[in-house]
Amino acid sequence: MRLWALKAGAQDAPIKKKRPPVKEEDLKGARGNLAKNQEIKSKTYQVMRECVLVLLSLLPVLQASSAQKNAIDIYSLTVDSKVSARFAHTVITSRVVNRADTVQEATFQMELPKKAFITNFSMIIDGVTYPGNIKEKVVAQEQYSAAVARGQSAGLVKVTGRKTEEFQVSVSVAPTTKVTFELVYEELLQRHLGVYELLLKVRPQQLVKHLQVDIHIFEPQGISFLETESTFMTDKLAEALTTSQNKTKAHIRFKPTLAQQQKSPEKQDTVLDGSFIVRYDVNRTDSGGSIQIENGYFVHYFAPEGLPAMPKNVIFVIDTSGSMSGRKIQQTREALIKILDDLKPKDQFNLITFSREVTQWEPLLVPASAQNVEKAKSYAKDIRAIGGTNINDAVLAAVDLLKSSNQKELLPRGSVSLIILLTDGEPTEGETNPVKIQKNVREAIGDQFNLFCLGFGFDVIYPFLEKLALDNGGLARRIYEDSDSALQLQDFYQEVANPLMTAVVFEYPSNVVEAVTQDNFRLLFKGSEIVVAGKLQEQNPDVLSAKVNGQLHLQNITFQAEASVAEQEEAFQGPKYIFHNFMERLWAYLTIQQQLERLILASDAERKALETQALNMSLKYSFVTPLTSMVVTKPEGQDQSQVLEKPVEDESKHRPSHPAMLAPVPTLSAPKVLTVPNPGRLPKSRLLLLETTTAPSPPAPIQAHLFILPLPGQTVDRLCVDIKQTQEPVNLISDPDQGIEVTGQYDAEKAELSWIQVTFKSPQLQVHASPEHVVVTRNQKNSEYKWKETLFSVMPSLKMTMDQTGLLLLSAPDKVTIGLLSWDGPGKGIRLLLRDTDRFSSRVGGTLGQFYQEVLWEALAAETDRRTLRVQGNDYSATSELKLDYQEGPPGTEMACWTVEL
Repeated sequence: MRLWALKAGAQDAPIKKKRPPVKEEDLKGARGNLAKNQEIKSKTYQVMRECVLVLLSLLPVLQASSAQKNAIDIYSLTVDSKVSARFAHTVITSRVVNRADTVQEATFQMELPKKAFITNFSMIIDGVTYPGNIKEKVVAQEQYSAAVARGQSAGLVKVTGRKTEEFQVSVSVAPTTKVTFELVYEELLQRHLGVYELLLKVRPQQLVKHLQVDIHIFEPQGISFLETESTFMTDKLAEALTTSQNKTKAHIRFKPTLAQQQKSPEKQDTVLDGSFIVRYDVNRTDSGGSIQIENGYFVHYFAPEGLPAMPKNVIFVIDTSGSMSGRKIQQTREALIKILDDLKPKDQFNLITFSREVTQWEPLLVPASAQNVEKAKSYAKDIRAIGGTNINDAVLAAVDLLKSSNQKELLPRGSVSLIILLTDGEPTEGETNPVKIQKNVREAIGDQFNLFCLGFGFDVIYPFLEKLALDNGGLARRIYEDSDSALQLQDFYQEVANPLMTAVVFEYPSNVVEAVTQDNFRLLFKGSEIVVAGKLQEQNPDVLSAKVNGQLHLQNITFQAEASVAEQEEAFQGPKYIFHNFMERLWAYLTIQQQLERLILASDAERKALETQALNMSLKYSFVTPLTSMVVTKPEGQDQSQVLEKPVEDESKHRPSHPAMLAPVPTLSAPKVLTVPNPGRLPKSRLLLLETTTAPSPPAPIQAHLFILPLPGQTVDRLCVDIKQTQEPVNLISDPDQGIEVTGQYDAEKAELSWIQVTFKSPQLQVHASPEHVVVTRNQKNSEYKWKETLFSVMPSLKMTMDQTGLLLLSAPDKVTIGLLSWDGPGKGIRLLLRDTDRFSSRVGGTLGQFYQEVLWEALAAETDRRTLRVQGNDYSATSELKLDYQEGPPGTEMACWTVEL
């Protein structure tokens, strides 16, 4: 390829050279070609002049956009979240000023968790407060309709994401005017797979002079572990993050300076764009749980430790209709194979696939022996998608299978029976009426078994699946169609994989407790928690006692718990950092959530009474729920009202929102750059013309070996190792003293590593890296991360970071640092790197780990580029070669390396 630069107005220089005489017929042909060329050139010039005008006209847009971007300045942004006994009260405060000399629009936009209820929103403009008023939805709709009739904009905010909902309000701001936005929301943190998670979105989209996030956690049971994770944190930003913790409380503060927020010194762009997550759990015993009391209200948390999992009979009912073809069925197969591996020998299972017809894998439930699991995995690998969707017959077939097995006494005594339905569409074959299908399934199951429904994507009728599950002792979950769909399926299964108790009932003295939330539950699963809240009688007792009855594998069991009212009241009245009167709000929050759930199953006669109860409580405690709306008022002369509604999972055509901002700034779009032909009249260095020519072949690139091992205490260069002799997974490094194991698999056909897996003993964590992504598994929960996406996770005794070059580092004090790299250079693929290798113990082993035992180097006579390595009685031939060092990340540097092929 050859590159030419054309100067504006350049003329062809005359070539002074003797030429032969020209014939007349040649002249005629040349004149014709010249005329044609001039016509083309004239048209080209015209096109170029028009394109130049377009480019010039875009310049003011760019300048105006740049000026407008900084007109609304966020000078303060604070997030204050107080978590008191799992109940989180979060306040977002944003202060802005209009620094332009014209009126500007400021937009406050915030993502909050789906389970949260907004309780307050207000704007302070020129010292005047404009509150958000929570009203019954019908009343708010009337006000909305009136505003529309007046020609005013009154938008309904209904956008949702996978885990979040979006709140947005806009207001016009006069020059030099300051505005304060304040949003308050509350949520009860639910325990999933042994973890509570508090999620905050931080996206200011500009540098903020005063930016601060404070999270206070108070847990009377004691905090057993605490970790933070961020998708935007860097080592530089980590200096602004502080965490302090004692037995019962923790404080996380994030307060970055302007310099720490900047992407680079010469840019005014911020690096803060993503999620900040806090995960924790509390201390537990095998008792009847923890009862906590504050200001006349109590909450009872029940998740006993040490209970063995009950055996289960599980039937997987898999939709294989035509709409599941392609990626969906591929991910379903992948997830099903992993799930089958997680079955326990005492479990029984079967597979049912359905499209137009229903197909049963085995005639009966089979034990989850190694042989049966392998047979089922082979069957799952051959599942194909074609045909319609016969949900009715498929679920009834699963029920009939469990019933016949029960009648034949093939279901183990004390076992739990689960049906897990996965579908991506609405019923199109057999019985297609959702109401009739719900009736058929409810009558067939008759409270004997538990049905869980997974809706894949957004073509399902989600309310139909939700009612189908709740009617039959289960729950529904949407599986988002994304790269991690298989992981979502696996995570859901892990939530229900270990039933601990059935028929769980809570009992409290009737003369002590005035009102209580739901107090009976069909199942308790490992890693979850049952929460019951209530209101005490006016004459508070000295001690509140409780019994929790349930069934274990082969016996009934009763747990007992009690709490001193005076001691509990004192414990919660003391700390200033908790949100007081939270327990009454927690009781109201949980009551409303459960009433809304009961509405799904309610008959027409019951619905009105339930709606009235939930509405009255929503209004009393100022919660924005599906029954209420918040009307946001504005200064006179602006759009007089905006209405905020609580989104619900009931729209089959709904799609998740794009990531939103935590910022009162407009989103700006940059104009497109046009590529145009060169007329030879543009200013110098404005355009380049590329011309392809035959070029010599470049030299072969220097390769980056799969493994580069820095050897401590050696004077020789580093060791480069290739492993190519096997297609089976290889134990690369194993160090029991360090609690680290690294395995991997080489793909000879692609000449790259298929995957590398790092397993830590403490904390129990697994990192699985493939060329596509990184999957981190902790507490049976999977999290997917794309290569080159920023990640900063701080866990007890382990830190995990990834930068935008694709370098993932796993480090801990006194441990070897293990790095995984998505390498784009010569020989693309995953690379493993090691740091602090002097920390390996004397018991380190494995294909690579062996080189961290005593290594003897023997130089061969008369050869300077070859040596022999002797390791644990084995001799390896090593050759000195020039290789590419990737250990500090792309683009890599050349180095001399002793190469060994295994």
